[in-house]
Amino acid sequence: MDVHDAAEIRPKITSCEPTFVDPLIGSQRGGNVFAGATLPYGLAKAVADVDGERTGGFATDGSNITGFSIVHDSGTGGNPSLGNFPLFPQVCPGDELNNCRFRIGDRAIRYDVDKTIAEPGYGNEHPLVMLDLTDLWASRQNASLRVDTPTGRMTGNGTFLPSFGAGSYVLYYYVDFFGASVFDTGVWVNNRAGNEPKELFITRGFNLFYLEGGGFVRFKELADNTVTARMGVSFKSSAQACSNAEKEIPDLERLEDLEYSYNDYCLATLAKGLGDGGLHDKYMTSSMNWQNIWKSDQKSLINMTDTKFTGFFQPKYMNGTWGYQDPIACSTLAGFCSLTTNPSETFEASIWQYQFIVPHAASTLIDLMGGDDAFVRRLNYFHASPLADISNEPVFLTVYLYHYAGRPGLSAQRIHQYIPSAFNSTRGGLPGNDDSGAMGAFLAFSTVGLFPVAGQDVYLITPPFFEEVSFKSPTTGKTATVKAVGFDAEYRNVFVQSASVDGQP
Repeated sequence: MDVHDAAEIRPKITSCEPTFVDPLIGSQRGGNVFAGATLPYGLAKAVADVDGERTGGFATDGSNITGFSIVHDSGTGGNPSLGNFPLFPQVCPGDELNNCRFRIGDRAIRYDVDKTIAEPGYGNEHPLVMLDLTDLWASRQNASLRVDTPTGRMTGNGTFLPSFGAGSYVLYYYVDFFGASVFDTGVWVNNRAGNEPKELFITRGFNLFYLEGGGFVRFKELADNTVTARMGVSFKSSAQACSNAEKEIPDLERLEDLEYSYNDYCLATLAKGLGDGGLHDKYMTSSMNWQNIWKSDQKSLINMTDTKFTGFFQPKYMNGTWGYQDPIACSTLAGFCSLTTNPSETFEASIWQYQFIVPHAASTLIDLMGGDDAFVRRLNYFHASPLADISNEPVFLTVYLYHYAGRPGLSAQRIHQYIPSAFNSTRGGLPGNDDSGAMGAFLAFSTVGLFPVAGQDVYLITPPFFEEVSFKSPTTGKTATVKAVGFDAEYRNVFVQSASVDGQP
């Protein structure tokens, strides 16, 4: 493999080059990927909301569409959040206002998964568009709405709960419409609507009864049978939400010692770069504190059968005595640990997973585990069992840790196990929620053959999945190209024989 300067970005594969990427990849099997259109780092992310796998708003799981909203996460886990103030279009049977379906369970409508595509677009009587003062998991505490009769413009705010953490947040909104004249406006609560009043303040409800409500606009004289909604949101004010819309759419016509140890290593690296030798030495010393929670005689049993591996991290009290957490707890074999009411020593992963995450002192860890061969056996056991949950970030680095035992070829074999079995181009082509790009980044670095060790200037090399891939720096304008010499499109030869940079070994 050769890394050298080149003049253009041009990923090469042996067959035809793909022109488009399907935005629906990761919209099944808990990938939770946002499937709509957005600007890079944009707050506005418009998409249809469903009542199934709805963390990203929309999913191709065959569930019901309940509205269209513009604020979403992409690839996160936990409870769904955002999806605030959804709009929903419909025609009231008989042109009778109260024949329309306002509550979320009543208005939900099925869609054909097999005919679903992702592309920009727009979703006779007096068609109605309603706004629901809610979010994806009905966390609204209180909310307000004002609707202007001549224009149909709706403004207001709502107080919601986050999917992770305590407290609440207030989001302001603004929405106006184009392409039709306004027939009438009003507000709705539960399954009843009326033209008066034009303002609504709604609370959580009472006796565990969630009160549903919002506003509506009905239209006449539609141009091309289309009504276009322009919506803005802001965490500051409704006026700012309005400004955002008009500016951006102007022409519509606990094992914490383990974590802290690596944090300290990163601080030591930063201190060294800043020339502070004292801080460097201080944090480099504390970065080895992870050894204090290594219990050398700790065993691990699965279904009462000894795994035959000894030595695992364990919680430790201030007085020096040991606590205990089963090494398989918080794994797929025992039950997930996230947002639980019974906090565990590890978060979203087991001790089996976290035991490998000491990238700044891998040789010391390998020695504690019995040497290179024993370390490789433990890694193999881990990845061959359900203990290795590739759907979550703590496993990412473990795929490449064979490098530290002098077996980079095993890292290459292991990544070819997960790609394409867990990562592929189907709609369920992510093994878990994308976590705002984590899964995609893991896949991208893995297919390029340069996997970065976070917090270090270290890249672990494996054969690329492409014959040639180029990167252009937007800062320097320079291009670096990764080229696989002797590339095997069938992926039978997946071992690096040698590597060079600019022709130098």
